[in-house]
Amino acid sequence: MIKSKQFYIRKTHRYLGLFLGIQFLFWTASGLYFSWTNIDDIHGDQFRDFTVQPASFNNLISPSKLEDSTAVKTVELRDINGTAYYWINKQALYNAQTGTKKNGITKEEALAIATRNMRKDLVVKDISFIETIGKQHEYREKLLPAYVITYQHSKEVKAYVSANDGTFQTVRHRDWRWFDFLWMTHTMDYDGRDNINNWALRIFSLLGLITTLSGFLLWFVSTKRIKRIFKGSND
Repeated sequence: MIKSKQFYIRKTHRYLGLFLGIQFLFWTASGLYFSWTNIDDIHGDQFRDFTVQPASFNNLISPSKLEDSTAVKTVELRDINGTAYYWINKQALYNAQTGTKKNGITKEEALAIATRNMRKDLVVKDISFIETIGKQHEYREKLLPAYVITYQHSKEVKAYVSANDGTFQTVRHRDWRWFDFLWMTHTMDYDGRDNINNWALRIFSLLGLITTLSGFLLWFVSTKRIKRIFKGSND
């Protein structure tokens, strides 16, 4: 009876281990990478200039005096290349000194915003405009449309600036992309990468638990002392 149990437990444990082995390697490799990296470096803080102070402006008009008669619910002040703008109701930009409406920012203004927020020794290689992205894009879940400023750097550094309100959004680079790929293998969300409640992760986690428990059970039934206890009880 003991041999029969050992046989089936060992067989279950072996095939589960073989089936889950690759995913276990991904979980281990990604976990090691996460624990040995600085999250601030992954965010790209080493490429940012955090010494920049917010600009101060004078002679700003009241938001109630803008050229449109839109009811004002929220107001945020934006510094776009040295000019003050109101970001009204998270929808439109208005010059904070003249009240005129501004339809998004230009490529030159986006470049000025990126230059203000990034390290001054970085050299711009290219600037492009994006309106739509896929679920796995490195700029996912950020404001669109946006300008992408690419720099001449070995780590393929890119900065993103919102084209609608002129806010500096984020930095992406090679280490972040490695982190993102490993995060995808860790969460097993191969569609959007950030959903940790997907069924693939749930099933593999459950099978991983069964594999571990089968290993403990295999040790239990194959231990000599346990065998003697079972043999004695059968006698």
